Amino acid sequence: MKKINEPILKSLKLSFCTLNLSNNQSIFSSEIPFYSLINFISQLAFLLTITLYNSVSAQTPEELMDKANKFYQEQNFSEAIANYDKILAQGFESGTLYYNLGNAYFKEGKIGKSILYFEKGLKLEPNDEDLRYNLTIANSRTIDKITEVPKLFLVLWWEGLVTAFGIIGWSIFVVITFWILLASIAVYFFSRKTAWQRFTFMSGSISLSILVFLIVVLFARVNRETATDYGILTELTYSAKVSPDEDSNGAFVIHEGVKFSIEDSVGEWVKIRLIDGKIGWVKKETFGQI
Repeated sequence: MKKINEPILKSLKLSFCTLNLSNNQSIFSSEIPFYSLINFISQLAFLLTITLYNSVSAQTPEELMDKANKFYQEQNFSEAIANYDKILAQGFESGTLYYNLGNAYFKEGKIGKSILYFEKGLKLEPNDEDLRYNLTIANSRTIDKITEVPKLFLVLWWEGLVTAFGIIGWSIFVVITFWILLASIAVYFFSRKTAWQRFTFMSGSISLSILVFLIVVLFARVNRETATDYGILTELTYSAKVSPDEDSNGAFVIHEGVKFSIEDSVGEWVKIRLIDGKIGWVKKETFGQI
């Protein structure tokens, strides 16, 4: 089992109680009704008690990861999944966590969720060979073998370029190119030699062009990593509808593990497109978003 990578901690907001005060009042003002002050203090005490209890009783992501990995090694995959989910519930995520979750669901025979978490992991770490290999294995267990509409060479080239490095990698290239551009500008204006000015003008022009291109690639990489416009079917079998209505005709039948793009949504219904171009409507609870 892999060890957990550096997690991403999402901010949490707490808003349990409020005490409305006018601009000229304080909590110690005699103008405030006594019961309101008592109510405020009691709610504050309750909040502090709950916070203190949670801080003492809550397990760290590392502890939960070790616990989950132990359950996994003991082949108690349901408990392993439960503890991995607790890490996600705390706002942490990593390619390694999704890798372990995908493996646990695969061992449980839940191919759809296994594929979902391998895809989530690859979204964070697109060059992880273990994730990619396991995703290939999981996809081989799916029922539907849908042939993808061929993509143009330029589209394939662009997708390969964008996923060649993560956000940090492309950011480093942007920063390096930016400093080269600044250095070229500085030498151009402060150098008295015509040859140097000519050289730095050329290098500055090239650096500016490369910088603009790298920024475009970086934004595409960020959008790819943050977008949630793809889903994986987690139901064993589902009949997609031609319209967002339970009584409408079936468009096609798909099975667990099928990947599709999310086109639109109406209430509890989502419009999807398969890789072969077919379009249908499915309910939100039937799939997980990547």
